[in-house]
Amino acid sequence: MKRLTSNIEGLSARQLAQRCIGAEELSNGRERKLALEDDILMSVSSPARYVGGEVNSVMKTLTPGMVRFAMCFPDVYEIGMSHLGIQILYDMFNRYDDVWCERVYSPWLDLDKIMREKKIPLFALESQEPVKNFDFLGITLQYEMCYTNVLQVLDLSGIPLLAKDRTEEDPIVIGGGPCSYNPEPIAEFFDLFYIGEGETAYRKLLDVYKEVKEKGGSRQEFLLRAAREVPGMYVPSLYEVSYKEDGTIASFVPTKEGVPAKITKEIVMDLDNAPYPEKPVVPFIRATQDRVVLEIQRGCIRGCRFCQAGMVYRPVREKNIERLKALATQMIEATGYEEISLSSLSSSDYSSLEELVNFLIDECRERRVNISLPSLRIDAFSLDVMSKVQDIKKSSLTFAPEAGSQRLRDVINKGLTEEVILNGAQMAFEGGWNKVKFYFMLGLPTETEADMRAIAELANETAARYYDTVPKEKRNGRCQITISTSFFVPKPFTPFQWARMYPPEDYIGRAKVVNDTVKEQLNKKSIKYNWHEADVTVLEGVLARGDRKIGQAILKVYEKGGIFDAWSEYFDYQRWLDAFAECGIDPDFYTMRERSMDEIFPWDFIDTGVTKEFLKREWNNAMKETVTPNCRMRCSGCGVKKFGGGVCYEN
Repeated sequence: MKRLTSNIEGLSARQLAQRCIGAEELSNGRERKLALEDDILMSVSSPARYVGGEVNSVMKTLTPGMVRFAMCFPDVYEIGMSHLGIQILYDMFNRYDDVWCERVYSPWLDLDKIMREKKIPLFALESQEPVKNFDFLGITLQYEMCYTNVLQVLDLSGIPLLAKDRTEEDPIVIGGGPCSYNPEPIAEFFDLFYIGEGETAYRKLLDVYKEVKEKGGSRQEFLLRAAREVPGMYVPSLYEVSYKEDGTIASFVPTKEGVPAKITKEIVMDLDNAPYPEKPVVPFIRATQDRVVLEIQRGCIRGCRFCQAGMVYRPVREKNIERLKALATQMIEATGYEEISLSSLSSSDYSSLEELVNFLIDECRERRVNISLPSLRIDAFSLDVMSKVQDIKKSSLTFAPEAGSQRLRDVINKGLTEEVILNGAQMAFEGGWNKVKFYFMLGLPTETEADMRAIAELANETAARYYDTVPKEKRNGRCQITISTSFFVPKPFTPFQWARMYPPEDYIGRAKVVNDTVKEQLNKKSIKYNWHEADVTVLEGVLARGDRKIGQAILKVYEKGGIFDAWSEYFDYQRWLDAFAECGIDPDFYTMRERSMDEIFPWDFIDTGVTKEFLKREWNNAMKETVTPNCRMRCSGCGVKKFGGGVCYEN
């Protein structure tokens, strides 16, 4: 079975454009006309990024009062088309008769230059019409390094960069996604933020918008009503921040009566009846994640102290096995994809995993569809499953111990012993695998040189297991142990949000300790070591932990030409340092400073369900190197039981 769009690959930009135009028509009877002329399409890389018309994309007839929503992922098309959250919301919005949701992505640098030179406004893919004409521009905030791209999207759309400068003629700019759990560094660029999962409150928000618009009300009237009446809505302009002499926050309070002082995240407790795309849009070109994605649950029971997702997405909620079977079949039929992937923070914790996997193996074998099973623990069951669905000669297995020593794994509450890791690797080797990937973090709280060295030592022990347990005649060449280290960023709403960071040179020094230790190991020829960029990590820390003052530096970087900071070839650390200096901002204040337990954080006005008292307890447990059991073993009183469901209520 081939992906439904495979027959268009290799077409010229002109042919593709003509194919996309087809007989599609808009409400006013005009033929759908591409925003970009043929000569432009043929002059830029991957013109298929900009023409729309993909399989399962939604075209609608505009009717009076219809709300037009431009859903944007502020990165290149191939990245954005892989994002599940947008797929879910795109599907949900377009099920409404009175809403037309279209997609927008950041133009790549070649087209960005042309659009500025020729003054071509940024457009949505489906209608090819300017974003400026829409009612809403929704921007998903998946990672901090996309913030300059948010400004690119606004600028190319002709929308004032600062919310305070917008008029009644501008769309309402709304942000959502993981980074909105600390929206303050980018607060001045957004009219409002949706805090939490998008399936619950959007219908009410759109209804309020329509009511205000029908009565001739202003955007300020809409924003005030949204803040007062719609749960999960944060309107930055309706809050005032004051600071102490030392630069920390003194107070954060609403300026209007009826605006909540604390905003509780929105959460879907019934995933079975929540919208999910049965017919996802299939890109014309290969996306980063070029496959059907089947979300099996949300949340995580594990409680790793460094993990923001594991905290903010609590409690664990599972999808019914029968619902998943039906979705898998429908999505494969509707797309022609040759791979299906399970989506979860920890797939092994899904209670019906064995039944689901066996169903998929049978179903996908008939359809010649591959199965991808990320986020699995490496145990006997998982290895048995993977041996059925993978070509073991080509695949590698991935472990994420995160820390090299048992002491530090206890600090971070990882819940993995060295024996579990080594036994898992041994079972894999005996099953025919000879490649293992390890993921670790450097710069974790309480880390010592011994912990750093332990990373290389664990890799060496793993290689030794291969050579000790697999007879020479059965070996598929030398084993390959790849260790990768990122540098730890203390994210909001984690027990480690009080932790400090380190200068770039310190991180590089820690990576050097690991690298030097690798070279000392007996099995060094079997070990490969990669490490992350240190300066990017430090900047990510500033953007993740920053307050409203950071916004002016982001704006300054954009004015200096900074976009696509998430791409290493375009990231310029000096440009950021210059911007901080010009704005009178000390980045060390946000990264290197020790924090007191009673400090008001920029994100404390958000209620994720997980209490600050619980996070403090977990911070103290980390300092005592005490492990907290997972949610199915024992409730640790994190606070999310108040949502009334999920794993909190399992017998």
